[in-house]
Amino acid sequence: MPEMKTYEGGCHCGAVRYQVETDLAKVVSCNCSNCSKRGLLLNFVMPDRFTLLSGDTDLVDYRFNKKVIEHLFCPSCGIESFARGRKPDGTAMIAINVRCLDGIDLAMLQTIPVDGASS
Repeated sequence: MPEMKTYEGGCHCGAVRYQVETDLAKVVSCNCSNCSKRGLLLNFVMPDRFTLLSGDTDLVDYRFNKKVIEHLFCPSCGIESFARGRKPDGTAMIAINVRCLDGIDLAMLQTIPVDGASS
């Protein structure tokens, strides 16, 4: 079972960098149009477990469908390394693109399929 650890991650060019504390026990593979086209694998954390280290003022926000999730990406390299949103009950959350975490062996993770295309 994965353990709670602090990871660092960010975009391809390094302009956006963050730290996140999570256990990677639940990694979501969503089939919505955005996630599937970008190849996102997501892990969700509370905002107090996420620290944006650099790039905050440069992030570009893209919203689609219900327009409630801030899909944030680097304007230089185009990578969406995380997003901000709310759970259905209104609680704030951060969606981490696990592919953007440093040193992660994706083959060792168990992914959970989610049907976001039908939402």
